[in-house]
Amino acid sequence: MSDETAEILALKAVAFIVQNDELRDRFMTLSGIDESMIKNAVQDRVFLISVLEFFVNFEPDLIAFAENEDIAPESVTGAWRALGGGVGQDW
Repeated sequence: MSDETAEILALKAVAFIVQNDELRDRFMTLSGIDESMIKNAVQDRVFLISVLEFFVNFEPDLIAFAENEDIAPESVTGAWRALGGGVGQDW
């Protein structure tokens, strides 16, 4: 997967999180970021990796996001890895 495709998918994941109150609240609690910071953070590759990792680490949310985007859940993991996520985790 290209970096550009992975970044686009990560941005869609951000939108999915922000539009869902429960996901948004959980993401903000786990990441320590608040809603106003998200707008600036979307330009940060590390932030985009963390957004995809949020889904990779919780299968029900991963599946919900993948179904919303009409993609295979493995695509999210592929995007996460393409951006540099999961370095050293070969499973």
